[in-house]
Amino acid sequence: MNTNSLLRSSSVMALGTIVSRITGLIRGLLLVAVLGTTLLGDTFNVANTMPNILYNLIIGGALTAVFVPQIVRSASDKDGGSAFISRLVTATSVFLGGLVLLAVLFAPLLVRIFATSYIGHPAFHVTTLFMRFCLPQIFFMGLFALLAQVANAKDRFGPMMWAPVLNNVIAIVVFGWYYQKQITHTVENIPTSEILALGLGSTLGYVAQAFILIPVISKTNIKIRPRFDWRDPELKKSIHLASWTFLFAAISQLSYLITVNLSTSSAVKAIKDGVTTGVGFTPYNNAQLIFMLPHSIITISVVTALLPTLSKFAHEKKNGLIHDQLVKAMRLVGIVTVPSAIAFLFFGPLITRTLFFGISNADANYLGYVLCAFGLGLIPMSANLIALRGLNAYENVKLQVLSNLAMNIVAALISVSCAIWLPHRFVTVGLAAALSLSYFVGSWVTIRLLRRYEIRIHIPEVLGFYFKLALLSLVMALPIFFIQSHIPGGNTLRLILVLSMCGFGYLGLAKVAKVEEVGSVLEIFTRKSTT
Repeated sequence: MNTNSLLRSSSVMALGTIVSRITGLIRGLLLVAVLGTTLLGDTFNVANTMPNILYNLIIGGALTAVFVPQIVRSASDKDGGSAFISRLVTATSVFLGGLVLLAVLFAPLLVRIFATSYIGHPAFHVTTLFMRFCLPQIFFMGLFALLAQVANAKDRFGPMMWAPVLNNVIAIVVFGWYYQKQITHTVENIPTSEILALGLGSTLGYVAQAFILIPVISKTNIKIRPRFDWRDPELKKSIHLASWTFLFAAISQLSYLITVNLSTSSAVKAIKDGVTTGVGFTPYNNAQLIFMLPHSIITISVVTALLPTLSKFAHEKKNGLIHDQLVKAMRLVGIVTVPSAIAFLFFGPLITRTLFFGISNADANYLGYVLCAFGLGLIPMSANLIALRGLNAYENVKLQVLSNLAMNIVAALISVSCAIWLPHRFVTVGLAAALSLSYFVGSWVTIRLLRRYEIRIHIPEVLGFYFKLALLSLVMALPIFFIQSHIPGGNTLRLILVLSMCGFGYLGLAKVAKVEEVGSVLEIFTRKSTT
């Protein structure tokens, strides 16, 4: 894929992702305003996160990492891949349907595992109810992901990024309805009818997100029909590769299990100590939502457009071209992720005070501290995802497991240390920092593993480029950080002025420093796509 093609595909996805993330942020802000940042908010967030945990654990990684190369190759079949894709969709749907039934049945057990501190507390019942209404999301997540990968393999990148907008809009309507009622509940008195409305309202968005892709697929000449002849060799190969992906995901979710347990436990203990500000899983979850914005807008857009090309190069054994594409992608995303990381680190509390309404300044500031801790990991997280796509192209999930294992061991060790040594109210901040630090290890390991395929990314060269960008960002951010309290206006005006001064100053300095990639990234967001 040449630079123009990569930029064209990325621009379509970037625009869709921007709208999706903005509506997703509004959705998150409304939820915080409705349920708060303490125990009641935690019950919904733990329950609504469970579909993602189970989906990613069981099949999510396979759908994105394993099946794309298989779908790309099936395009050379006489029917254009219709038979293989039909088998894949049928088998996946049957599997996910069974998974949903089991998960709903064993919801109380899931709460016991992921929120141990809730046992014997009213939060246990509320979380279980929320979870049973949210768990059907798993089926529609899988259907959406699979249909989206089919569209991507046919070079239809845009719909995948735009479909979540509909999901978010539906959730915004539901949460907005709840918010306008101006009712304050706790885990002790929230009625079942409102648990039902919030849970099913969230799930309805995923239903719409999946089904809106069906007409898109029909336009690619792919005819999907129920097919139960699952003895196809290619399908068996996909399932075999997916088994390694399961191990990869299991390691990730084990680390996440630790995070959820430690954050919910710290919230319960903090409340017993009389601390009701910030603490818990909700601040972690919502700060991560903001943290993921630049990563989702630029990194996901670039790597999604890149993966089919990398798979083609791997099939043709063009290792040199894969190296060039990976380095190009790392430099492109660094233009956005490096200054974003600096902004989170210096202006985290200002960002959260501006965005989150319906909560106290103390709660908002705590969210900001968590965001600062997350900011440390934005750069290595994006670099790691790009490097992983190199391994995806070779369908080598075993090496990805090694990288993920190293990263999650580091995250788990630091997280447990934070829970032991930090005061309860600061545990959530420590958990965010633990994840950030683990990405440094993960990205280094993944880049080293690429050498198995003679892809030798020169780490000092990439780090030197990132250091240059960080220096340019710091030149603008440091003086503004010290004068921000003297900037007139409220939080909103202050944030706009701060980010504008930092952003335009950074772009100006980058131009003076002759950073060519800045122009390329700007083109992603400004060019009109013909796709």
